[in-house]
Amino acid sequence: MTQTSSGALRALAHAHLPAEIAERWLGLLRPGIRLTAAGGDDAVVGQLGGEPRLPRDVEWPVWEGNGPLSFIASLDFAALPQGVLDIPFPASGTLAFFYFDGQLDDGEAVVDPDDADTQAGAQVVYVPAGIPTEARTTPEELDAYPHIPLTAHADLTVADATLPQIQRAFAPEAQPFEEYEHPVCSKEFTEALWEYGSEVGHQLGGTPQSVQGPVELEVARGALGPDTDWHDPRLADEAERWVLLAQFDSDEAADMMWGDVGCLYWLIRRADLAELRFDRTLFTWQCC
Repeated sequence: MTQTSSGALRALAHAHLPAEIAERWLGLLRPGIRLTAAGGDDAVVGQLGGEPRLPRDVEWPVWEGNGPLSFIASLDFAALPQGVLDIPFPASGTLAFFYFDGQLDDGEAVVDPDDADTQAGAQVVYVPAGIPTEARTTPEELDAYPHIPLTAHADLTVADATLPQIQRAFAPEAQPFEEYEHPVCSKEFTEALWEYGSEVGHQLGGTPQSVQGPVELEVARGALGPDTDWHDPRLADEAERWVLLAQFDSDEAADMMWGDVGCLYWLIRRADLAELRFDRTLFTWQCC
């Protein structure tokens, strides 16, 4: 679901929810940054595809035993809208995202949050401001994705009603990550939200826009361990520790297709983000 303007969301909420509930729901929405293809005089904040710029002493990311990762996107923190997110993004430096996209093995090796050993298939490289970089050529065994400059704008992001922070506000006795009897879970309201934006989109920060259920739940289970029961009460607390770093959607213009029109997600704990510990991200992906 793409982010919609605050005015549109306010109108939608008040059209389908009682006024007091509508205002409480609106107050729970988190700000995010939406990324779209730059055009005209748009400020460029990064790119999809093309060739990354990396320090000379940084090797191209590889998943040992599988091969080099494909370059997905890079972002210039200094060029992004400043002071709009509720998580501590750096004010400068660049971040490049790499993913083992199946080019080398027809998708046999899968990056899965339940298998820590596979997380090497989705890596991020942070380059602090002032560090010299150079353009890198894509490894010859990979095809580079088309280069698409990105621009950004801040907007509100919609949260699934089954997320712990939403449940706590409207149904504190509900089972974590399960629907409950309440207007915010009504078919009318959820369908209205879906009609406002049926695509996920590229995004930084905010609430992940999931394709198949809360992304935070998958990452929380990966953090706690693959033997964790899906109904373990610890999952709700753990899920709230993780925030979206970035998501990159399937994109026809960029020749990117993640499974069946899926999306790639990188999440990180708030404390690790504040300390620039991008090596502690967890990755998951979803598709239709």
